[in-house]
Amino acid sequence: MTLVRQLLDQAAATPDGVALVAGDGAELTYGELRRQVLAVRHGLLAAGLEPGDGVLFSVRPSPESLVLALGVVAARGVVVFADPGAGPEMFTARLRLARPRWSAAESLLYAGSRLRLVRAYARRRGLLLPNLADLQIPDDTAPMRHLYVGRRLPGVPRGALSFARLLQGDAPEPDDLGDPDAPAAVIFTSGTTANPRAVVHTQASLAAALELFRARLPLGPGDVVHTDQLMLGLPTLISGARWSMPPLFCAPADFARQLAERGATHTFCVPVHLAEILDAAPVLPPGLRYVLLGAAPAPAGILRRAVAAAPDAEVLSVYAMTEILPVAIASAQDKLAHTESGAEGDLLGAPLTGTSFAEDGELLLAGPNLCRGYLGDPPLKELPTGDLARLDDGRLVLLGRKKDMLIRGKFNLYPGLYEPAIAALDGVQEAAIVGLPDPETGDEQVVLAVVGDTAGLARRLPEVIDHDALPDRIVALPELPRSGRGRKLDRDRLRELVR
Repeated sequence: MTLVRQLLDQAAATPDGVALVAGDGAELTYGELRRQVLAVRHGLLAAGLEPGDGVLFSVRPSPESLVLALGVVAARGVVVFADPGAGPEMFTARLRLARPRWSAAESLLYAGSRLRLVRAYARRRGLLLPNLADLQIPDDTAPMRHLYVGRRLPGVPRGALSFARLLQGDAPEPDDLGDPDAPAAVIFTSGTTANPRAVVHTQASLAAALELFRARLPLGPGDVVHTDQLMLGLPTLISGARWSMPPLFCAPADFARQLAERGATHTFCVPVHLAEILDAAPVLPPGLRYVLLGAAPAPAGILRRAVAAAPDAEVLSVYAMTEILPVAIASAQDKLAHTESGAEGDLLGAPLTGTSFAEDGELLLAGPNLCRGYLGDPPLKELPTGDLARLDDGRLVLLGRKKDMLIRGKFNLYPGLYEPAIAALDGVQEAAIVGLPDPETGDEQVVLAVVGDTAGLARRLPEVIDHDALPDRIVALPELPRSGRGRKLDRDRLRELVR
């Protein structure tokens, strides 16, 4: 059974139940959610969406974005998350690889990418927006189709489909809701302009991931899950529970207040975000039964604060990767006991999927929740994670990172993917990126060390690297520290120099 079929069947069984609560408090029932998804599916098919067509997705988390994404997949399309704020060169490289036939964006983004005043404002905020209205796939003469969400604004392409109008249509009951093994989502995670990288998930791999979440995290009617994370929101809906979405740019104090006002039983936070919430509200509502932490390591300090703030809740840390999720889930108590015992490494919990190890200790993963592979590459049968780990009494223990990946919020930053592009800029001789971990939040301050001229460098960086990879600080050095016969960059010494 496909992921979309599971959700629509649940919606048909509980049509009057509240499925979604939007950031502004507006409610959407399961019956209406089902009707809207099928209406969007029918409208896209009538407009010419073909099986396998990629839909460039530029709609922020909201009930509209959920309905649209599900409608695309139900119509056998592929949702492509390429991030228009990644910078013009990176964005173009991603388009060249994904080759989407459609673009779906908020009308405000269409207007903002074309109107000069809005583009200038976005540039001052560090965003170089592409002109979505005039998108053209490199080396392709076929015109791109457009769909906009929100009221029509100047800059929305002529002939673009209106999401609101799609919702008004009548949709027959479908027999076909897509092939479980066909691509359903393409997620760009990292890469360079020369070699962008994207993960391809199918309905089957995503459905398997949702089942693993549901097996470890009891969910059902009456539960309220407060999060903006799709991969926790979808199992919520398939279980007949209620998905509560925080508003965009939600302040920590408001997030804590909504937990109480909406009767949340479950929530998910990035560790650094939870630290900010607990600064604003040291005690979380007593109705919370589960607090999930993920997207970055959860330091002992935050785990202790979370347990103290929600003593009646189970605090869980999720280890996952975009390519395969979830991998393991550990309780705060188990992780703290492991740390306080003096044992080596970070306890991740019992593996939820297939694990093996390379000769050097690198963790290898496989299972039904593994993505199909990377876009343009052969299918994956096993995922090399880059993490060094071991099994201890049936539980995974993380020993370190094989690569020099940095973690900033939900973004995994691989320095080697960006350093060559920075070093290629005029006036720059050498460039290296290192992270300085914050022991309280687990987040990392990103520091760019440069040999050469740094004048105006910050303004040029968005042209060559991801917005989320932009450094917090730029430090000029006379030379980069190196060691060994091969004069390899000494990143440990570099961290000390820039600290």
